[in-house]
Amino acid sequence: MSAGRHYAWRRMAVDVAVGGLTGPALDVAAGTGDFAIDLARREPVTEVVAADFSREMLEAAVRKSSRQGLSSRIDYALADAQALPFSDHRFICATVGFGVRNFTDLPGALAEMARVVVPGGRVVVLEIVRAAGGPVGRLFPLYFKYAMPWLGAVLAGDREAYTYLPESVQGFLSVDELSAAMHAAGLRNVTARNLALGTVAILSAEVPPVGVALDLT
Repeated sequence: MSAGRHYAWRRMAVDVAVGGLTGPALDVAAGTGDFAIDLARREPVTEVVAADFSREMLEAAVRKSSRQGLSSRIDYALADAQALPFSDHRFICATVGFGVRNFTDLPGALAEMARVVVPGGRVVVLEIVRAAGGPVGRLFPLYFKYAMPWLGAVLAGDREAYTYLPESVQGFLSVDELSAAMHAAGLRNVTARNLALGTVAILSAEVPPVGVALDLT
């Protein structure tokens, strides 16, 4: 539905997450493993843990990584994003691609991702966001609501999934609101790169050093 651009967006997000760091990486809401596979291809990443709430998704991810010869580089964990079963400061980065819209407790999930990342490491989110004002802000919701389900039925054979997608986006945050949520979770130096005329964003934030007083206002 993105004309293949989501592959490039994911690679951009991985570049941001891993750049200048070496060590294990965590992908949250890993789904069928695409983000985890891209992380596993990077030499500075020594190990990838792919966590998801759905056993069926993880089983599909295991099969996919095995077909690509990366099964030894990725571990899989059945886990709730709001209560990650990992020790503090274990990973150099935590990523989530097109998953935060589905979190029932977004602040809690962001705080958990920050907890398990080392000080100086990064939390990176790739997500479809609610479009701001202007022509795109007015036209994109109409395209999403009326054209997307039809295209999903024709091209992907799944009208239901592509009906849920626009509904979830319209009930989600703008890029500024998501940036504020990451800041409120204790992260700092939050930056956003807008893509697809402002309808998709890569947001990156750093975990502050231990003992640094946080501004949570």
